[in-house]
Amino acid sequence: MTTTKTDERKLTRQTYSGVVSSVGMKDTAVVIVERFTKHQKYHKFQTKRTKLMAHDPGNTKKVGDKATIEACRPISKNKAFKIIA
Repeated sequence: MTTTKTDERKLTRQTYSGVVSSVGMKDTAVVIVERFTKHQKYHKFQTKRTKLMAHDPGNTKKVGDKATIEACRPISKNKAFKIIA
């Protein structure tokens, strides 16, 4: 199957919402993303947190701000997201 301009598909990237927890690095913000999951064995609901590093050109976000991040190409060893809002 060959791809032509009429057959292009729109790329949907992963997006997450979270809270900025650190802005100590240049052009980088650490965003904490929370998710609500059910334990597989004990069936108890729990909140899990993930820290993701996101590209923030110009350091526009401050600690405590809400941020929406989107997956992108790897920018550094630990940074593969960018802040979109």
